[in-house]
Amino acid sequence: MTASSPQKHPRALPPAAREMGVRRFGRVNWLGLWTLAVREVMRFMAVWQQTVFAPLMTAGLFVLVFALALGGERQVMGLPYLVFLGPGVLMMTVIQNAFANSSSSIVAAKVQGNIVDTLMPPLSAGELLAGYLAGSVVRAGLVAGVIGAGMIAVTGRGVAHPLWALAFVVMAAALMGALGILAGIMAQKFDQMAAISNFIVTPLSFLSGTFYSVQALPEPFNTISHWNPIFYLIDGARYGVTGVSDSPPLRGLIVCGAVLAVVLYLAWRWLKTGYRMKP
Repeated sequence: MTASSPQKHPRALPPAAREMGVRRFGRVNWLGLWTLAVREVMRFMAVWQQTVFAPLMTAGLFVLVFALALGGERQVMGLPYLVFLGPGVLMMTVIQNAFANSSSSIVAAKVQGNIVDTLMPPLSAGELLAGYLAGSVVRAGLVAGVIGAGMIAVTGRGVAHPLWALAFVVMAAALMGALGILAGIMAQKFDQMAAISNFIVTPLSFLSGTFYSVQALPEPFNTISHWNPIFYLIDGARYGVTGVSDSPPLRGLIVCGAVLAVVLYLAWRWLKTGYRMKP
């Protein structure tokens, strides 16, 4: 090296080169991924009264109102209505909170103009996807744990198949968190995000066997319900908690897993290309 060719300091390298340096000894930027995941968790824990405690109150009101209106000696699928209702309300709350966590994080960053703080660090599309999903899964898990504990205390029944229940809760959190990422990327302001939540997510969760068995639906609505992946999430959670379901839980896990794979790929693709994300 001659005097006329000064040595470049590593910090002077362009971002692409620095990013390659981060991954030189591994395929994953674990520090950046961990930082993003912690940020997503701390973001909703800062207002835990709204993100964890409020869903418990909402679920309790649902159970109270429907139990008073339709409870008593009424049974559905051989279960007391309160026992039948609990897993549906739990899963509906998990679905809504997982979706809200990732979608609100992206939309808020875009509206406030600080989305560049997420896009600039040396994080790949897969790492961004995993970081956002981590926040959704943790929030959904906390909500499920709180509501599940209250449900057991009220009904006096335990969980019939804990592993099945856990599998469907995690599947629901991941699927709805990924859908929330897609919705957050698509929406440019809060009212667009609210429209997606109010006109798509909420109706699908309400009309998926949350408060009733789809066996009671006439055709073609019974068949149409089986095309809704949220139905399998709620039905699978009901099987995990009570041991009773409208469809085989393995089929539900396969269907939801296939849908999750498609949604994850699309979310990864949009994050990789910066679709509607770059300012």
